[in-house]
Amino acid sequence: MENMIINHVAVFVCAIFNMALGALWYSPALFYKAWKAENNLSDEQLKQANPLKMHGISFLLSYMMAYNMAAFLGDAETDWQWGLTAGFLTGFGWAAAIFTIIALFEQKSWRYIFINGFYIIIYFTAIGFILGIWR
Repeated sequence: MENMIINHVAVFVCAIFNMALGALWYSPALFYKAWKAENNLSDEQLKQANPLKMHGISFLLSYMMAYNMAAFLGDAETDWQWGLTAGFLTGFGWAAAIFTIIALFEQKSWRYIFINGFYIIIYFTAIGFILGIWR
C-alpha cells in the first residue's frame, strides 16, 4: 500500500491515552466503586495484583490496538471525521458488542456492561479521532 500513512508518534500517544483514560475512568472520581462492586473485588484483592504485569501487558496491548487502528486508517484520504467515525464503529460495533455478548453469557449485570462498554467505545472513538487528525 503505497499511500499508507502511519504516524508512529500518534500511535504511541494513543497507547498512553488508553492508560490515562483507564486511570480516570476506573478512578474513585468516576466508576471505581461501582466497577469494584460489580466484580465482587475487595481492596485487599486489588492490592495483591502485580501492577507491573497488569500495566505492562495493558500498555503493550494498547499499543497493538493503536497500530491496528492506524493501519486501518492508514489511507492518505483519512481525516479526523473518518477517524472519529471508524473509531466509534470499531468501539461500538465490534469491541463493545463482543464484550457485551461475553458478559451476558458470564451473567454479568447491565451496570458492569455499561461501565466497561462505554469505556471501550470512548477509547476507540478517541484514538480514531487522534489518528485521523494527526496525520
